[in-house]
Amino acid sequence: MREVVVKGKKLIFDEDGFLQNPEVWDEDVAKYIAETAEGIKNMTEEHWKVVRYLRDYYLKYGIAPPIRMLTRATGFSLQKIYELFPSGPANGACKIAGLPKPTGCV
Repeated sequence: MREVVVKGKKLIFDEDGFLQNPEVWDEDVAKYIAETAEGIKNMTEEHWKVVRYLRDYYLKYGIAPPIRMLTRATGFSLQKIYELFPSGPANGACKIAGLPKPTGCV
């Protein structure tokens, strides 16, 4: 486990870089994860559309959505999601959204 403080918030990450205390997540935390873990220096509205959908779905259902739901809800193809998040929807987008490491097929 790794701990860092971002804007006064203590963030705890597992060995794969997933946030272990998702209740502290906010957009500043997302920007920090995007830049440090995924190399995304500028979160565009397209990035935020994916991240917000993942976050909302997780808060409602307690799991990450299936990839098919993600593409349908955002209107982005899987290829576009990989362009936005080169490490993929699970390792990149879910990580930035502050979700636990997905066990299914996001």
